[in-house]
Amino acid sequence: MATSRRSRVAAVVLSVSVDSSSVTVVFIYGTLTDPTRVSELLTEYTFGPSAVCHGLRRVDGRYPTVVPGGRTTGRLLSTTEIDRLDSYEGVDRGLYCRVQVPLQSPHGSGAGNRSDTGQPASDVDAVGIYVGEPTALGLSGAVGWPEAERFSRSVSEYLQTHSVEIVMENTHR
Repeated sequence: MATSRRSRVAAVVLSVSVDSSSVTVVFIYGTLTDPTRVSELLTEYTFGPSAVCHGLRRVDGRYPTVVPGGRTTGRLLSTTEIDRLDSYEGVDRGLYCRVQVPLQSPHGSGAGNRSDTGQPASDVDAVGIYVGEPTALGLSGAVGWPEAERFSRSVSEYLQTHSVEIVMENTHR
């Protein structure tokens, strides 16, 4: 079932508690929007509503990531297997870092949309986002992150001074 060539996707992550289980909701915008690819990686997951990340745009290096400016479209994915996503994204190898950004419903308030199964998409107002380290991903030139001692600090500093948020799209049309 596994493919010989692995693709990656940056993701947004938030944790919620449903029936005493730890469920994590992830913003996906690349290969993980393909149900076949997700089923190769995870055994427990549910696709949620579409969403847009405002303030960060997707770029493709060795793997996709987000950089300052623009917007990125995707959707939410719920899973209890965040450790598998962290491994897939290479957090332990320094390919990506995770930082917090606000999550908004389509009407401007925090969370509240429901996934395809009717479960709440989130119970929090801030989510984490995986951001790829440009050099590790083969991106050349400046991509807009401020200079800092560590890449994760650079991303955090940027997010403190710029408007970045995930907005869930209205699923009730």
